[in-house]
Amino acid sequence: MPAIDVAQAFYDVLRARGVTRIFGNPGSNELTMLKHLPDDIEYVLALQEGAAIAMADGFAQASGTLGVVNLHSSSGTGNAMGNLTNSAAAHVPLLVIAGQQSRRYVPLNAMLTNVDATRLADPLVKWATEPLRPDDVPLAVSQAALLAQSAPTGPVFVSVPLDDWARPMDAAEAAPLSTRRVAGAPVVAEGVIDEIAAALDAARSPVLVLGPGVDTEAGWAATRALSERAGLPVWVAPSPSRAPFPTRHPHFRGILPTGLGAVAETLAAHDLVLTLGAAVFRYHQFVDGSPLAAGARLIGVTSDPGEAARAAVGELSVGEPVDAAARLSVRVAPRASAPGNAPALEAAPPEADGAQSAAAILDTVDRAKPDDAVVVLEWTSADALWARLTFDRAQSYYFPANGGLGWGLPAAVGVQLADPTRPVIAVIGDGAMQYTPSALWTAARYGIPVTFVICQNREYGALQRFSRFLEVPDGGYLDLPGLDPVAIAEGYGIDSRRVDGLDDLEEVVRQAASATGPRLVVVTQQSQR
Repeated sequence: MPAIDVAQAFYDVLRARGVTRIFGNPGSNELTMLKHLPDDIEYVLALQEGAAIAMADGFAQASGTLGVVNLHSSSGTGNAMGNLTNSAAAHVPLLVIAGQQSRRYVPLNAMLTNVDATRLADPLVKWATEPLRPDDVPLAVSQAALLAQSAPTGPVFVSVPLDDWARPMDAAEAAPLSTRRVAGAPVVAEGVIDEIAAALDAARSPVLVLGPGVDTEAGWAATRALSERAGLPVWVAPSPSRAPFPTRHPHFRGILPTGLGAVAETLAAHDLVLTLGAAVFRYHQFVDGSPLAAGARLIGVTSDPGEAARAAVGELSVGEPVDAAARLSVRVAPRASAPGNAPALEAAPPEADGAQSAAAILDTVDRAKPDDAVVVLEWTSADALWARLTFDRAQSYYFPANGGLGWGLPAAVGVQLADPTRPVIAVIGDGAMQYTPSALWTAARYGIPVTFVICQNREYGALQRFSRFLEVPDGGYLDLPGLDPVAIAEGYGIDSRRVDGLDDLEEVVRQAASATGPRLVVVTQQSQR
């Protein structure tokens, strides 16, 4: 077969993986890759690498496909690593392509050399490589992409010297890469499924705890069928990055607290806890105690052997949790409806001095948002309140999985690009907005119709709450005076306004379904003091 250049073989591999977009912020090391960019793959430009990672992350999560992000050598990768922690925690199938200096210059540590490139992203990636030969670039990218999409899915990293892309290689060596496939979703053994079903049938008061791993259409159908047949009340696992169950379903009980002892107390009435698609558990606020009440048993299914091994308690099986839920739903014995009642929402505190409570803002967004809307939330003043939002279909809610700020605003851009048919509403704190505000420029440049709701309390509200819990005195170092989100957004070309009350906010959110470009609205929030 004739020779082809490395770049052509590389892009053929991306096409084989269904890639239509690359998100990135390039430098000089990456220009030779862009020189060969084909017309059928769009390069979405971000102005900062952390924003680029989050856009690719949001796109991958919402589309269920491989996300691809292009970063600039070591400096660009370093800028991106804060948001890479969120991608790793969320098991996002993300292919990171970073440029490297020319092969002759790397041993000389020339400017923009990525020294020990394969170690740079540890421990946030499943695999990292820098090909030994230019001819190995397509094979390395193929291997990385297949690994990223195999359970447990997650980010991978490939460093490519800038002079590799134009090198010729044997077309026969590259041809098989476009037909490679890996079936990378292991399933739980039949015998184990039978054991779990028997345990559910024998339990006096079983309960179901769900995590992000079942937030797909198939996952919602399977877990709802399981809950309804077996009469299982449903909790969402602590620190959720997704909404894995309908929030107005009569079996829904809410979100588990983030303290170890608090989880045990919440689940104390149950003798069997079944977890699906969740780490056991993602704790945050320190509350001492035992993981479960005395005599309680926990059984779970996760696709991640690392999550299974480090669980604080229980018997964990490694396998596809959606598949496990579907098989369990037809094997368990029917049982009466789940005991207890769906949680009643407390009335939102009233307006005070022109400022709104977090609950009132969420209620307004919920009342006004279109039924098929997606909410991307990075508003830590309200992360424990998101169950006030009505979600009745899968993939309707996204939150930074590792709690790293600067993810939500650009992730919303990626989520909207992944599914233009569903309006995206990004609810962002005024402090969180400052980490990656340049993502607004990308939204404006590409006409991406996200509705951004900025909740301004002029402080790090979540830290104010934690300060009280940890008995830290108020020193003013958590205050954020002088920020003008409207002016910032207008500087990036976004139609922006500040609203005086909840009626105006409701009007803006209602228009999300018909938006033709990005919009931003600022609402004043009450202090967390």
